[in-house]
Amino acid sequence: MIDPRRLAVLRALADHGTVRAAAETLFLTPSAVSQQLTALEHEAGQELLVRSGRRVRLTAAGELLAEHAKNVLAELERAEASMAACAEGSVGRVEVAAFASAITRVVAPSIAALRARSPGITVLVRDAEAHNSLLMLLSGETDIAISMEYSATARSDEQRLTRRALYTEPFDAVLPPDHPLCARQTVTVEELDGDDWIAPLPDNPCREVTQTRCSDAGFSPRITHVSDDFHAVVALVAAGTGVALVPRGAVPAEHGATVRPLSHHAPTRRVFAAVPHGREEHPLLRSVLDALLDTARGL
Repeated sequence: MIDPRRLAVLRALADHGTVRAAAETLFLTPSAVSQQLTALEHEAGQELLVRSGRRVRLTAAGELLAEHAKNVLAELERAEASMAACAEGSVGRVEVAAFASAITRVVAPSIAALRARSPGITVLVRDAEAHNSLLMLLSGETDIAISMEYSATARSDEQRLTRRALYTEPFDAVLPPDHPLCARQTVTVEELDGDDWIAPLPDNPCREVTQTRCSDAGFSPRITHVSDDFHAVVALVAAGTGVALVPRGAVPAEHGATVRPLSHHAPTRRVFAAVPHGREEHPLLRSVLDALLDTARGL
């Protein structure tokens, strides 16, 4: 293996013509330059210099290797510059796992903002339900996770993750367009006892929110349809198949259903960005986190 530091010595000799001039350029002694060139010949396995007294000249092999050295050293300089830019957070790739409405509301606008101010940062997005994104983060599959918590959410990961709050939003009641409560400006969960319900799948924390709130109201929801996609949930409600509790930011702009806020005890979800504890000050991750926080402040 050829030592690139010795290639720099060879390149200096080719550029300046004498060992002494090369030594002055590299801030070495002529003896040190000669030793480096001798070691380079051993590494290359060929004679690189023809020595005549105190004078030297490059052989054909030496000239060829000196030309390669120019390209190798240029690539190393580019690599060092890239690493320095990465260290200061201006260049690099960051993977973000986030659920659909957070991608729409926070992640996508943040990418647009980063493109304008830090074009060297590439953000790769993976759609993941909130309860899966933290598992991906803890297993090293992603760099940043956008997740959420509710009043009953356990925080067993407290010592492993650093969280940054993004936004909080309530759950609203979503009703079929011909539901009797559509004439009201607000509704209560108690008034939805007896309706069919649409809810996320059993392992989704949003389903637990629905079940817990209905239990607090004194009944168990009769869940007839299930989907983790809130666009699908709202579409099923609009089709008249039941009612649902949906986070406000997850309701699509055009939906055909009726959305009403809950008049009291509305459950909320607190959306946050998380990184592994200890990496929150990494310049590259901090650049992306700052963009996410800036976007969330504007919601």
